[in-house]
Amino acid sequence: MAAPAYLKVASAQYPIGQPASLAEWEAKIASWVAEGAATGAELLVFPEYGAIEQAAALGPEVYNDLTTTLERVAGLAEARVALHAALAKTHGVHILVGSGPAKHVDGRFVNAAQLVTPSGKVGVQEKLIMTPFEHNWGVTAGGPLRVFETALGKLAVLICYDSEFPLLARAAVEAGADAILVPSCTERISGYHRVRTGSQARALENTIVTVQSPTVGDAPWSPAVDFNVGAAGIFVPPEHGVSDTGVLAEGTLNAAQWVFAAADLGALRRLRTSGEMRNFGDWPSQPGASPLKHTVETVKLV
Repeated sequence: MAAPAYLKVASAQYPIGQPASLAEWEAKIASWVAEGAATGAELLVFPEYGAIEQAAALGPEVYNDLTTTLERVAGLAEARVALHAALAKTHGVHILVGSGPAKHVDGRFVNAAQLVTPSGKVGVQEKLIMTPFEHNWGVTAGGPLRVFETALGKLAVLICYDSEFPLLARAAVEAGADAILVPSCTERISGYHRVRTGSQARALENTIVTVQSPTVGDAPWSPAVDFNVGAAGIFVPPEHGVSDTGVLAEGTLNAAQWVFAAADLGALRRLRTSGEMRNFGDWPSQPGASPLKHTVETVKLV
């Protein structure tokens, strides 16, 4: 299959609300997907822990308790992914579902995001490196790191904090990733800028496009996602002829909106051997650099 020339992507600045029922939450997601598809995007990216919004619909005995929230929201994962898969088929788009807790057979909880295709195929990426809050919450490291072969190109997902670790992105790109999706959830402006800085740095180092999607707005009902700060961004290396700033598109801080861009994947591939700088090719010149492709699992979603 020929490598796609462009990636038409929309990134959500998704507001965490307080739906009174699961039906209300489903209607909200359906509306957001319809609006995202209307931008012309072929890929819609939702943020980290977007799934926690479902806890509001389950009542205070669930959303006031972190452990109960993990258990109950994890129990909704199958239906949540099925909803997004149906919407992906209806609108002819790929969707990165807002991540949420998933429970392993050994009883551990991980933070998992699902990539669904219009044909109903599903790939799962679990967060690899936990934040202090997640350690305290009882969410554990998952894996492995995966690259998903799709009709839109090869996609990888680095969930929030994972984007701040260069070797994860490098491994995915060595395994063929054209784009890295970065769903995020940060409670302070400093946290948002950490993830944004990581996303921009990974684009620069690897000559790829990265896509950050944050939660926004306050949800005082939830001890998990009570404060949410951020802006969506679609980033590439700052290179003449591609982008002078490295920012293809960005949203208004804390607004509820979609942010759209068409990333020229063909131009990015050419830059690896003909750009002003050759970061991708010069990576092995660093002391200690070693091949990382073998650490990545490839999943076919075509």
